[in-house]
Amino acid sequence: MPRVPKLPSVADTEVGGKRVLLRVDINSPLDPATKRIVDDARIDRSLPTIRHLADRWARLVIIAHQGDALDYHNLVSTEQHAGKLSEKLGRPVQWVDDVAGPEALRRIEALADGEILLLQNIRIHGEELTTFERDVTLTPEQMADTYLVRHLAPLFDLYVNDAFAAAHRRAPSMVGFQRLLPSAAGLLLTAEVDGLSRILDEPARPAVFLLGGLKVSDGFSMMGRVLDEGLADRVLTSGVLGELFLVADGAELGEPTERFIAERDLTRFVDDAKVLLGEHRDRIALPADVAVVEGGERRELPVAALPARSMIVDIGEATISAFEALIATAGTVFVNGPAGAYEQAGADVGTRRLWAAVAAAPGMTAIGGGDTVASAHRFIDVDDVDFVSTAGGALIRFVSGQPLPLLEAFRG
Repeated sequence: MPRVPKLPSVADTEVGGKRVLLRVDINSPLDPATKRIVDDARIDRSLPTIRHLADRWARLVIIAHQGDALDYHNLVSTEQHAGKLSEKLGRPVQWVDDVAGPEALRRIEALADGEILLLQNIRIHGEELTTFERDVTLTPEQMADTYLVRHLAPLFDLYVNDAFAAAHRRAPSMVGFQRLLPSAAGLLLTAEVDGLSRILDEPARPAVFLLGGLKVSDGFSMMGRVLDEGLADRVLTSGVLGELFLVADGAELGEPTERFIAERDLTRFVDDAKVLLGEHRDRIALPADVAVVEGGERRELPVAALPARSMIVDIGEATISAFEALIATAGTVFVNGPAGAYEQAGADVGTRRLWAAVAAAPGMTAIGGGDTVASAHRFIDVDDVDFVSTAGGALIRFVSGQPLPLLEAFRG
């Protein structure tokens, strides 16, 4: 049985001549000095739904965020996003320095069929900030009474959400409009939910989850569910996540690595790793060897030879080869987190080779998470991966089985 009810799709909705409010996630990495967009990936993924609506003569208004109060230096205007969209779509995308005030309302009412208008960064409104979501707890009904929703909703015939990457945010722009307007999922949102649901509901076997990276809370969030519910036949651990499992299994990593883990308050996950090993040891693959870089040279040592005098930065050849073999015979491969400190010379071997194995794998392949996708772009053509999620936090919550406010809002 599917875990997520089928979403109403914009593909099945008549939009010609209607005013349509489209929420996208085009929040993009910026150059720290110039504040210019340096990666268009999320903008590119938004294009199919925008084209779909504009080509069918919708009067299209787009709302989106860039940055947050928790990331204030990236909280900049969306004017450059309008320029990028115009260039990629080959048609004008208007922009207004307003969100829900008099000038925005005037420009929205003046739109003709097929025209597109992008509003200013919605996070200039305090209601859209993470701090508001965290400190002011509102029900979806109360979200519909916020300033943003009250002022915009009366102007529109349809609300479309295509922002899976923000699906974990309980913000008015994500969950408020569904209470007041007919609503539909955009093409990207539908594809993300359907793709992830296929991996979780009916994965081709064996299903292999390759989990690594430094953000170990993500890995632990997923592992409990995918192991308990039998979604994963094998979980391959690498990165700092793998190091924590080695500690849980009794290994001494060495002072530099143990200090690195302790300074980031990651030692607390060792107990979680012990529980998972106690319940699912036969399905969790730990690193058999690791790599350090000393004097600019890569050196590998088996886990039995630990502790290491230098910082552990990668998995070793025996582990890489074993993981490559499991990926090559898997029916489904899901990846979250790089295998090592791949930006560093000598520490990139595990990440590079495992990405090559994923790109060549005959089974269904899927990846997600910001650093995961960034590392994939570094080593392979991501078009060789079957499913690439735009999401980070939303992806982790979805795979972990936690409710997502956006999907809950569509259920009503």
